[in-house]
Amino acid sequence: MGPAGKVIGVDMTPAMLERARANAARAGFTNLEFREGRLENLPVASGTIDAITSNCVINLVPDKAVVFKEIARILKSSGRIVISDIVDAGILSLLGNVVARST
Repeated sequence: MGPAGKVIGVDMTPAMLERARANAARAGFTNLEFREGRLENLPVASGTIDAITSNCVINLVPDKAVVFKEIARILKSSGRIVISDIVDAGILSLLGNVVARST
């Protein structure tokens, strides 16, 4: 991220958002924004995100196809995603299908 960049953190719980904001303030970060939301309906405008990092949350959502459609919706056409999660072979084929339909 460059000096003019911004990071948006999304969590569904007010307690985690409060903790994230406190940690960011304590570290002196000013280019962070935290929003309450769910993976199935991210509080982000379409086509505005350069990169997404997801760490062990997609496995918690029952309808993973909706999550990947949301990811495709908010990413810029040149956007990137990094996912660290518990996954089975079925989700990998689902991801390929969602990405193919969104391009």
